[in-house]
Amino acid sequence: MTQTWQVIAVRAVSHVLVLCAVALVLFVTLAPAHAENLLVADVTPLDVPADLAALRAQPALGATMAPLEPGQQPLTAALLSNYVARQQALRDFDVNAALPQPELNSEVLLGYIARGSFGGNGALSAIDSFATSSAPTERALSPSVLAAYVESGYQTTGQRLDHANTERGCLAQAIYHEARGESEAGQLAVANVIVNRARSGKFPSTLCGVIYQNANKGRYRCQFTFACDGRDDAPAERRAWGRSKELAQQVYAEFALGENVGAVPGSALYYHTTAVRPSWANTYNAVAEIGSHIFYSPN
Repeated sequence: MTQTWQVIAVRAVSHVLVLCAVALVLFVTLAPAHAENLLVADVTPLDVPADLAALRAQPALGATMAPLEPGQQPLTAALLSNYVARQQALRDFDVNAALPQPELNSEVLLGYIARGSFGGNGALSAIDSFATSSAPTERALSPSVLAAYVESGYQTTGQRLDHANTERGCLAQAIYHEARGESEAGQLAVANVIVNRARSGKFPSTLCGVIYQNANKGRYRCQFTFACDGRDDAPAERRAWGRSKELAQQVYAEFALGENVGAVPGSALYYHTTAVRPSWANTYNAVAEIGSHIFYSPN
């Protein structure tokens, strides 16, 4: 009888516990849990780490799609062809054709004369030579005088600038290749001989003409060895080339203005290094020895 009561009590307690558990589950499930107090503004997302952001920004294949650094592009046939075409276009560009040239008339020419000219080579002396040889009625600036001046070799300002730049370039090449190891006095003396030749009437009248005379006749048949030795004339010593260009600019200005260079006498037309003794040296007068060069004048 006692055991039967105990069994009934245990069963009753079990039923009560089950009912409590069910009630607790229903309460938790159905209760609002104060959701009305949870605002969206209170939810703050965490910052994404910089490393993770950079990784996400990479292409799907990874960092292999990063651009190449300058100078690391592969040398392809297309790239080389494009470079050559661009360089050729730059070299073929004609500044004189791109700039409008004023018509040569009395007003333009008189303004040109008023600004001055180079010694006896300018417009003033050219017109004067035609005017003095004309009849008295033709001494004024007239169409006939202008026509004669144009026929004598008139050049536009752009053409004159191109000619001056070319002359300075030739002279700088000669100074560099003939005397870059010499003192400034020695370099100036070599440039002086080139100027003397251009003024002598026995050689071409331009500096480039003097320097490259007979250069087209074969190796070692020209006046200055570097001009026909078959080697690359591109200057390799930057500082020496800079000095050569500065000196060439100075000497060309003196040449254009008709001034004396003054390093050697105006009669000096030849020179050689002290390391050689050419046969022609006995037929000329030695007038100076500067550095490793001896300078001569004809008898």
